[in-house]
Amino acid sequence: MAAPPLPGFLAHLAPLLGHYGYLAVGVVVFVEDFGVPAPGETILLAAGVYAGAGRLNIVAVAVIAFVAAVAGDNIGYLIGHHGGRAFVHRWGKYVFLTPKRFQATEEFFDRHGGKVVTAARFIEGLRQANGIIAGTTGMRWRRFLAFNALGAALWVGAWSTLAYFAGSHLTAIYDEITRYQVYVLVALGVLVAALVVRHVVRRRRER
Repeated sequence: MAAPPLPGFLAHLAPLLGHYGYLAVGVVVFVEDFGVPAPGETILLAAGVYAGAGRLNIVAVAVIAFVAAVAGDNIGYLIGHHGGRAFVHRWGKYVFLTPKRFQATEEFFDRHGGKVVTAARFIEGLRQANGIIAGTTGMRWRRFLAFNALGAALWVGAWSTLAYFAGSHLTAIYDEITRYQVYVLVALGVLVAALVVRHVVRRRRER
């Protein structure tokens, strides 16, 4: 069966996906999730289009992407856990991230990190740094694993299903979604800042 033409922004992935199939999906999603600049989300969308045309199996695409996403984020977590803390303590003072402020960040992430880890999966930039941040701030691994798996399941399920059914109309739909993603990112940033400020104020009152 001939591969269907990929719409718009996905077209450049046709040779990679056409030649390597499921392997391309797994490897690209995996390496993106611990900081390597790779098109993880776009290859998932492209694989969904291929699956909708009968070129790939949508269940296999979803399972491979989910396993790769969780595994990649856990590599990121290990990088942050074993190397990030020492790096922050040594160089953080040059960007005003003192040990005291870093401790406050750790406590905040321990309390609210589950929400951040889940939501970060859908936000470009945060998706790649998600595991590293969680590991650096000392989030408990089991808690990270649970929320990371939840975020990965929602992310894979949403994008693969959308691509599977949208087919050639995917570009217009994706453009519309990403337009609102900016507002979501701003709102999330404001929410996180508000929670940090509330946490700091509460600690000062307790003292």
